[in-house]
Amino acid sequence: MSKQTKFPMGIDSKKISGELFTLTYGALVAELLRDLESPLAVNRQLDKMGYNIGLRLADDLLAKNSQIHRCTDMHQVADVLAKVALRSYLGVTAQVSNWNARNDEFSLILESNPLAEFVEVPPELAQDLRQEPCAMIVNDSPGRDDSHYHKYSQILCGAIRGALEMMHMEVQTFIVQEHSQSVEIRVKFIRILQESVPPGDD
Repeated sequence: MSKQTKFPMGIDSKKISGELFTLTYGALVAELLRDLESPLAVNRQLDKMGYNIGLRLADDLLAKNSQIHRCTDMHQVADVLAKVALRSYLGVTAQVSNWNARNDEFSLILESNPLAEFVEVPPELAQDLRQEPCAMIVNDSPGRDDSHYHKYSQILCGAIRGALEMMHMEVQTFIVQEHSQSVEIRVKFIRILQESVPPGDD
């Protein structure tokens, strides 16, 4: 029988897990930068890792937050991401802004990015992080050449995409801009995954 880790009374184990992740994330990114050939390859690997994390965290989030009900529009999705999900696992909340006219695309703005809290960005990467915009879109949108940009917080994009996929929503996620302590993540709704496509419409 495996032993369950016990923490002293008054210590939040969820907070410890979040802080451990932020403490070790910089080392993970540094290792990827050494092992992989290009910033784009690092971005893709971080996105893949985040996606797998998101797939696993979706059920955990719902199990631990019974007040979350089925979302009926993207405004509710944005609210859960900004105020519940990020706070539960990273200890921060985000601002929701820059909605498009169709209300199916928005930005999550983290004024204090916990992933960068214990990290000093090397000078050769700091210049990249000052570029606006410098998005790395998961589906490689035509017309964008971001192959030379390293997106330090790309793992968050993957986690959001994976978690929403578990909720039967396909979205695109990408970083609009990223600075030393802040990051703006764009979330765009694509489709409801359980909807079937009528014959001849594919």
